[in-house]
Amino acid sequence: GFDPPHQSDTRTIYIANRFPQHGHYVPQKFADNRIISSKYTVWNFVPKNLFEQFRRVANFYFLIIFLVQLMIDTPTSPITSGLPLFFVITVTAIKQGYEDWLRHKADNEVNGAPVYVVRSGGLVKTRSKNIRVGDIVRVAKDETFPVDLVLLSSDRVDGSCHVTTASLDGETNLKTHVAVPETAVLQSVANLDKLVAVIECQQPEADLYRFVGRITVSQQTEEIVRPLGPESLLLRGARLKNTKEIFGVAVYTGMETKMALNYKSKSQKRSAVEKSMNSFLIIYLIILLFEAILSTILKYAWQAEEKWDEPWYNEKTEHERNSSKILRFISDFLAFLVLYNFIIPISLYVTVEMQKFLGSFFIGWDLDLYHEETNQRAQVNTSDLNEELGQVEYVFTDKTGTLTENEMQFRECSINGIKYQEVNGKLTPEGFSEDSPDGNRHSLMKEEELFLKAVCLCHTVQINADQTDGADGPWHANGIASPLEYYASSPDEKALVEAASRVGVVFTGTSGDSMEVKSLGKSERYKLLHVLEFDPNRRRMSVIVESPSGEKLLFTKGAESSILPRSKSGEIDKTRIHVDEFALKGLRTLCVAYRRFTPEEYQEIGKRLHEARTALQQREERLADAFNFIERDLELLGATGVEDKLQEKVQETIEALRLAGIKVWVLTGDKHETAVSVSLSCGHFHRTMNILELVQHKSDSTCAEQLRQLAKRIKEDHVIQHGLVVDGTSLSLALREHEKLFMEVCKNCSAVLCCRMAPLQKAKVVRLLKTSPEKPITLAIGDGANDVSMIQEAHVGIGIMGKEGRQAVRNSDYAIARFKFLSKLLFVHGHFYYIRIATLVQYFFYKNVCFITPQFLYQFFCLFSQQTLYDSVYLTLYNICFTSLPVLIYSLFEQHVHPHVLQSKPVLYRDISKNAHLGFKPFLYWTILGFFHAFVFFYGSYLLMGEDTSLLGNGQMFGNWTFGTLVFTVMVITVTMKMALETHFWTWINHFVTWGSIVFYFIFSLFYGGIIWPFLHTQDMYFVFVQLLSSGSAWFAIILIVVACLFLDVVKKVLYRHLRPTSTEKAQLTEAGSGINCLDSMCCFSDGETACTSVRRMLERLMGRCSPTRVNRSWSSSDPFYANDRSILTLSTMDSPTC
Repeated sequence: GFDPPHQSDTRTIYIANRFPQHGHYVPQKFADNRIISSKYTVWNFVPKNLFEQFRRVANFYFLIIFLVQLMIDTPTSPITSGLPLFFVITVTAIKQGYEDWLRHKADNEVNGAPVYVVRSGGLVKTRSKNIRVGDIVRVAKDETFPVDLVLLSSDRVDGSCHVTTASLDGETNLKTHVAVPETAVLQSVANLDKLVAVIECQQPEADLYRFVGRITVSQQTEEIVRPLGPESLLLRGARLKNTKEIFGVAVYTGMETKMALNYKSKSQKRSAVEKSMNSFLIIYLIILLFEAILSTILKYAWQAEEKWDEPWYNEKTEHERNSSKILRFISDFLAFLVLYNFIIPISLYVTVEMQKFLGSFFIGWDLDLYHEETNQRAQVNTSDLNEELGQVEYVFTDKTGTLTENEMQFRECSINGIKYQEVNGKLTPEGFSEDSPDGNRHSLMKEEELFLKAVCLCHTVQINADQTDGADGPWHANGIASPLEYYASSPDEKALVEAASRVGVVFTGTSGDSMEVKSLGKSERYKLLHVLEFDPNRRRMSVIVESPSGEKLLFTKGAESSILPRSKSGEIDKTRIHVDEFALKGLRTLCVAYRRFTPEEYQEIGKRLHEARTALQQREERLADAFNFIERDLELLGATGVEDKLQEKVQETIEALRLAGIKVWVLTGDKHETAVSVSLSCGHFHRTMNILELVQHKSDSTCAEQLRQLAKRIKEDHVIQHGLVVDGTSLSLALREHEKLFMEVCKNCSAVLCCRMAPLQKAKVVRLLKTSPEKPITLAIGDGANDVSMIQEAHVGIGIMGKEGRQAVRNSDYAIARFKFLSKLLFVHGHFYYIRIATLVQYFFYKNVCFITPQFLYQFFCLFSQQTLYDSVYLTLYNICFTSLPVLIYSLFEQHVHPHVLQSKPVLYRDISKNAHLGFKPFLYWTILGFFHAFVFFYGSYLLMGEDTSLLGNGQMFGNWTFGTLVFTVMVITVTMKMALETHFWTWINHFVTWGSIVFYFIFSLFYGGIIWPFLHTQDMYFVFVQLLSSGSAWFAIILIVVACLFLDVVKKVLYRHLRPTSTEKAQLTEAGSGINCLDSMCCFSDGETACTSVRRMLERLMGRCSPTRVNRSWSSSDPFYANDRSILTLSTMDSPTC
């Protein structure tokens, strides 16, 4: 986020903006309530966008070349580089403008939402962006808060309200907020309008759970000062639940709200491919400078001889004789620079932009990424990162709502040492079938009833206010209720209370200080005496109630590690075994116990609690002591098992990610045990894994010591896999001093789980890995506003369209509806985009080397006089028209392996990891190939046509334009055919543009040279092309040179595929097994075949004699790639042995 510039440490807010009348008041300036996530405005779009575009090496370089062409006399016209540059800049600006417009639209939707504000004694409807600090805002049930508010009053007498902060911190439970008593009584607009009060509070900060302030209420003559804490602050983005309406005063607005401060500012994400591209450009710039300097030096070396310096047919003018040598040298150098400048491909950038923009539509159109129940398609917010999806090495995922559905369901329980399951609304002991004589009992046993009452009384569940009014209405004759709507601060409690009500013990609500329970239809009232709140150190909560018979009872529930040691009776051992069984099934477990108090014990307890609660010093410690004194000598009742339903296919997805060589980290705000049990059930941790823990550290030294021990353990037993569990507090200690050690431990663990994480901590973990020495590519995926900073920090951010609002989706690069779609997004889309763009980039450099090297070689034959080999129209159109479409279409449609194969064999993802296809080796190969082809074009044409001064059809001799055109024709055909060789997946569009490009070149040349155009001031090419094609030897030369260039290429491909096939190439061969056509590649082969056989078979196939049964295409067991990989056994659905 950012720190707003504030003068003082606190802000003073006058409620309803009633400023003091006497003069000493200095108004403070506050931000308005607009949320801004866009990058540009109408005014700064042009300068800011141009600045960003000219930061790119190629664009800046072409701008310089364009200016040079304007200033000095150069061999080619300024249009040759000006036009492509203008085209590139415009296309990019349109694309980025469109994406930013979408962000503006989303912002306007939020900022224009209607809200109600109290102004001059009435409610006024206005827009969210118009709220000012100090306004009193009314929020109704199920609405989200438009600003950070301090609660003034609600529709309840005690001024309390319930809020869910799911979209902020991922917690779906209900939190209770309370107003100070002085304002809680003001429940109408008229009363609030008379309120005179001042709030002083700290300046905005990002911590969601911290708020320090005080409110001074002026009543008649006195001023009452009350403290304000986080319990009276309602955060923007949270939602009001179970309360009809509230009034609150705005304290932080717009970009100063805690939600906005938790955003990271949107930085421009750039993909690894773009970085490779820039380094390649620099290499080519060096080649270019080398060629230009060499040509200039050779020119002067040549001209040192008198006869070449000033031949008889080209005498110098007076001005030329007297001009300075240094200036001449510089202008010559610049002229060569301009002549060769096409070695740097300007249209590369525009093609890449178009490829990314158009290619991103395929993600949205993919029906496999469409979620029917919610009617949601995948969504692309940033198309610049498509190929990064193929490079991911680490996945950071949120747990609640991303891996799980965020819906709890009661599964089983253990009462008094017997396991029960819920069957058709009855508790059935394990082993009882429905029709056994005991199966259809209607009454509950005493222990069962006590257990269920404990579940119904020991909780913080609320009932939807609309339903409690007719509490006796919804009962049926058999005593089963129509379901009440419960709200709870923890989804577990809600699931338990709902389960109890289905089985026959129904919690029907609280009124004042009594709780009402209906057991099998008869109502009982329990008086609530004390609540011992849950806290993470005790890991349990309790209530003390007075039963209808006057007994004082304590009911406790909590984690088994905190209940079982404190229990002295009950079936402790059996329950412990059951709890472990539940946990192994991935259920969230709780134990339930109770204790009866004698009147004397109760008096002692009451006294201790009162003393602790009113203490001013060390209140927390005293309360903890009192709670420990009360919660002992318990009698164990049983345990419950609740399941947080995993989303479908989460296990398979995580397993596939692991096979693809991707490490998965789960970062969650959840409790330690819960997080571990979900990690186990979703396959993130395996049962066989050795789980290491770094939790509950308060000091630096203990944390460091523990880290060292973990590192030692990992070194000692490196055979088994390790999983690491870290919690938020230990993590911040580890990151402060011992970053290196911590990273060392993490990298050696195959799975890491971080629990109890604050939103900005999640982002810190991502940044830590992102900036580690290997610089891995990271991906973060989450669904709530608490994941936004992590999503923005990672290289690729993915939002899940979950139940928790749209914050994550708005700030992500891609949005999908379910976690399981991640595998298709990475293994199929990511793989394709990466292969396509890698080939696109290298091919571009290749075709420009082919294009310019003959120009350089030609200088040796024309005394370095900067004569161009090609006509300037050809220079301009080579990259824009003749060779641009085939590669663009390839980069949109290419599928070198069938999508099903990619998805069923995640191992293929490893083939492209670490930017494998854009490394130095492939780059070198393409560059050398380019130079080789250029030499063949030039010297081939020279040997065949140049020396023996061949005659054209009309008896004329060959001229330099004819020679240049011949080279250019050969080049266009070869370069286009080379793209065709690279293509695996042919559609009619590929055929159309590939052959169409060659045909277009011929037709264009005939028209361009066959007519005298009035607007061209010179027409060197008049009738050249027609005459060239009228010569039989020219046709022979064209065919011979093209075949010579491509023949070696084909041979190399065939040999490599036979002798050293990569796993991707093997996968191309298994495709045939799934009914994909065999003619994907001319290099199909089966075991033990020679190259000739495959060519013969191809010819047979072309002649229609394909006998697919003969081709044996399977992964042989001897494949070295899979020596230690189980993927073939586990995930391959398509290992069909025959073609």
